[in-house]
Amino acid sequence: MSYTIEGATGAWELVIGLEVHAQVISQSKLFSGAATAFGAEPNSQVSLVDAALPGMLPVLNRECVAQAVRTGLGLKAHINPVSRFDRKNYFYADLPQGYQISQFAHPIVGSGTIEIELQDGSTRQIGVTRLHLEQDAGKSLHDQDPTRSFIDLNRSGVALMEIVSEPDMRSPEEAGAYLRKLRTILRYLGTCDGNMEEGSMRADVNVSVRRAGEPFRTRCEIKNVNSIRYVMQAIEAEAKRQIALWEEGGEVDQETRLFDPSRGETRSMRSKEDAHDYRYFPDPDLLPLVLDEDWIEGLKASLPELPDEKSARFVSEYGLTRYDAGVLVAEQASAHFFETVAKGRDARLAANYITGDLFAVLNRTGRSITDSPISAEALGGLLDLLADNTINGRIAKEVFEAMAETGEHPADIVEARGLRQVTDTGAIDTAVAQVLEANPDKLAEYRSGKDKLFGFFVGQVMKAMQGKGNPALVNEALKKALG
Repeated sequence: MSYTIEGATGAWELVIGLEVHAQVISQSKLFSGAATAFGAEPNSQVSLVDAALPGMLPVLNRECVAQAVRTGLGLKAHINPVSRFDRKNYFYADLPQGYQISQFAHPIVGSGTIEIELQDGSTRQIGVTRLHLEQDAGKSLHDQDPTRSFIDLNRSGVALMEIVSEPDMRSPEEAGAYLRKLRTILRYLGTCDGNMEEGSMRADVNVSVRRAGEPFRTRCEIKNVNSIRYVMQAIEAEAKRQIALWEEGGEVDQETRLFDPSRGETRSMRSKEDAHDYRYFPDPDLLPLVLDEDWIEGLKASLPELPDEKSARFVSEYGLTRYDAGVLVAEQASAHFFETVAKGRDARLAANYITGDLFAVLNRTGRSITDSPISAEALGGLLDLLADNTINGRIAKEVFEAMAETGEHPADIVEARGLRQVTDTGAIDTAVAQVLEANPDKLAEYRSGKDKLFGFFVGQVMKAMQGKGNPALVNEALKKALG
């Protein structure tokens, strides 16, 4: 069922496209040798090129080009063997050149696709229009002085990939799924770290509304949204604003807006510029970028296994559900953790422990899987104790919690706390006899036909054995005694 928003006059459909700015992982900037480390002292990573001193010439960073090509290949997109850098002219105080070197008419990467999976299990293909390289601007600091703004040029010239989607998304959920999937792909490729809170990945959100079956109406762009949650909230707020305007008989102006998360609303920033407003022209200091086909093929051969392929392999090789596979491959570290635990063991049980018990511990403690209090080797050891009947499932949960609290190895916890499972049939028979003797009324009811009381007797025997009885042997002994 398609997503719509109800207005006063009926249902409206959303049309959403995203322009994602992803900072390229590289040691130096797109056109200079200045460093790119996050959190450095203001203006400590600025070359003469970044500061736009007269006579300085840009020199293209080969690794940034390689990262863009890797990303294009990861998006199953067309790599353009010839691309070109243009000057995009506009004024910002933190843009020293007075223009941004970008790619307009001839981007390095053409059309591709991203498959997203929604909460109901359905999938959708979202088109990628293009990926182009461009340099970032600096940053204006407005909170350092009561009367002046300061300029930090550390980001000036940092390489960005602008990844532009087709207007294929129809709900905030789809936009959120698209961003999460794109971030996962970038992280797998090692081309962008995806840390939206640090500004290394941010989104411009294009939103319009229409009646079902109508052509596109006027869109507005919400600039620089820096979290997936805010992107989804901004879409909802902007759609409602536009619907109210149309229903009142007004018109939506094409403009750039900002999202205020504290108020849950968008507000006008400036009228939306068209391409001619930027006076694009080829950068005279940079030759067209020509890529060698063998070089592209070499990059393609070096790509890691990507999320969609890894998820499909987890389903076919380990017998996981598509949902569990998707959860595990969302982060490369989670996928690696799972494979370490599952190797030579019950893979479904490994997946259940990781996506259930372990993720619950990580959420509760605010830790990531790379900082997990339980290592993959230790969790594998716990599954080994289950497999060889040293412990049962109930005890395993107790041992798991102890592992999370102490960091100890499961075998040590079992020995120190005397949690080894009882498989001595004589001891189990004794416990069964004691339970039946203590519950003559229940025994009579069971033998009169109340078969459901069997579970009661199992629980009582396990309780008498402090949870250490082997469940299969307990069941077998009870069936024999009750029969």
